[in-house]
Amino acid sequence: MHESVFFNSGSRTASEPKISALSSAALYGKGIFTTVAIYDGKPFLWEKHWRRLEENAERLALDLTIFPENQTRSGLDELLLANAVHNGRARITFFDESAGALWRHGSKRPTSLTIMTADLRPRVEEFSLTVSPFRINSTSPLAGVKSCNYLEKILALDEATGRGFDESIQLNERGEIASACMANIFWVKGGKLFTPSLNTRCVAGTTREFVIESVECTETEARLEELSIADDIFLTSAGNGARQVTEFDGRRMKRETHRIMRLLPACG
Repeated sequence: MHESVFFNSGSRTASEPKISALSSAALYGKGIFTTVAIYDGKPFLWEKHWRRLEENAERLALDLTIFPENQTRSGLDELLLANAVHNGRARITFFDESAGALWRHGSKRPTSLTIMTADLRPRVEEFSLTVSPFRINSTSPLAGVKSCNYLEKILALDEATGRGFDESIQLNERGEIASACMANIFWVKGGKLFTPSLNTRCVAGTTREFVIESVECTETEARLEELSIADDIFLTSAGNGARQVTEFDGRRMKRETHRIMRLLPACG
């Protein structure tokens, strides 16, 4: 993480920003975020990120009126300049500062904005994938939302890394492939590209959307068996771009070059 962050109205050192300990964000994790890739000093797929932020804010009844798009983008640009970010990543987070129904208090502002930046995540040659024992609840009101209540995802990732894997696939309660813990998933079979449909309640990733717009791809509700016979598997996210899986639960993948790997700028 870089030294400066943007908080509400300007750049400051990373130790300065504070949100209320009595806020809905602190008590319940009520907030939303997005991670934006930065290439050549510019945010990649900005319009898609902002649209999803607005959609997620509406689902959680989070007030973004004091941070319109142009103001948020200006804050991001200011921070990129302050931290001299040419190629990297930025996380934009909106915290709900209002009081929750269970612990009421006088709130001075409805929402706070924090933007932070970091270098691109390092590229690894060997990337292993497994299946998580923890399933996604497609009926949850948080399903598909990039909310600050991300502990389930973190625990699922920790479980996978604790077994020596880099990531894991999560199924929903119907046994359908949904996503990886921190990324969307694509796979190739017989020269055709597939990805879980939004009906599985996977997150509508901005990179996922960009890939689907750029390459012929079938959105599907598939069972885990589809991955067991896939020729290649790819994970996509703003933080990682497109990452090709080397090994899936002990099975070495073909790792053939696919157009999906050439769509996105190199990300470390």
